[in-house]
Amino acid sequence: IVRQRMSSGPLRVGVIGFGVGEAHADAVSRNPKCRLVGVCDIDEEKTGRAGSKYEGVLITKHASDILDHDEIDLVVIASYDDCHYDQIMRAVEKNKHVFVEKPLCLYEEEAKDIRIALRAKPDIRLSSNLIVRKYPRFIQLKEMIANGGMGELFYVEGDYNYGRLNKITDGWRGKIDFYSVVYGGGVHIIDLLVWLTGASIVEVAAFGNKLCSAGSDFKYNDMVVAAVKFDNGIVGKVTANFGCVYPHFHKLAIYGTEATFENNLKGGIIYDSRNPEDVPRLIQGEYPGVGKGNLLSDFINAIHEGRPQEISEDDVFKTMSVCFAIEKSAKIGKSLPVTYI
Repeated sequence: IVRQRMSSGPLRVGVIGFGVGEAHADAVSRNPKCRLVGVCDIDEEKTGRAGSKYEGVLITKHASDILDHDEIDLVVIASYDDCHYDQIMRAVEKNKHVFVEKPLCLYEEEAKDIRIALRAKPDIRLSSNLIVRKYPRFIQLKEMIANGGMGELFYVEGDYNYGRLNKITDGWRGKIDFYSVVYGGGVHIIDLLVWLTGASIVEVAAFGNKLCSAGSDFKYNDMVVAAVKFDNGIVGKVTANFGCVYPHFHKLAIYGTEATFENNLKGGIIYDSRNPEDVPRLIQGEYPGVGKGNLLSDFINAIHEGRPQEISEDDVFKTMSVCFAIEKSAKIGKSLPVTYI
């Protein structure tokens, strides 16, 4: 699906959630093709900071003030995960474009509802902040794969190492009715691997545990690992590891018949020889090298210019479909086909 309605004049934007949403509000305030109209957060300290930072902008504790605002064209949703579905549906109902922090929503039925609502409003665009594929190092890797520099890919793996255990044991993630480390972190690795390979994941087999957060109030798996099978024969592994003693990092290994790539704490490394005496070479692209508001700026520009956005609506639903299958597989302990929404 490519929605290509051009916008006349600056897009008027409202932001819900002023945690990571602050980076999005900053991106809006820097972009001449849009204007920040409103900011919402339930926390008084955050609304106070927003009020002092952005002059002449509506500051509110009520999401409805943004969602129902007649002069807002685009809503950026950076609220808690369990709020995303209702806020997306309301925004689409009110004919507003939506840029939502990952995950899109928490339940497969919610995603189906959102898909149906968007199909009924073909001029409305939706995207999500799957920012990892925008890292310059991974863009360079993508180009190398496309140019045949890796040979034929046959195995890929990625680890979303969160390294911030206190955020799930002490923060809001443990207080909502359901939280998934796959949806909250593994989603980035899934999107990255699908984008790099140009293939679709058709089957998953997942397992999880919550040993790292044992004794805390966090009720859900803090670690999930999934074996994945792609439609072109590639096999792979994805982990969402929120309890690890490790820096926040996206570990990656891409195996091709002519070369192997690793993203580790030392850098992006290419091995193009099986001889242990040969020295591997480094990819020079930065990691991460982009701000969290980078994709939002592209989304705004794409709407304004009537061109496709970098993270398409289909990309968002494909990635979430894999996430749903992994979460379900981990719950029942069986491999499952991916049912695409």
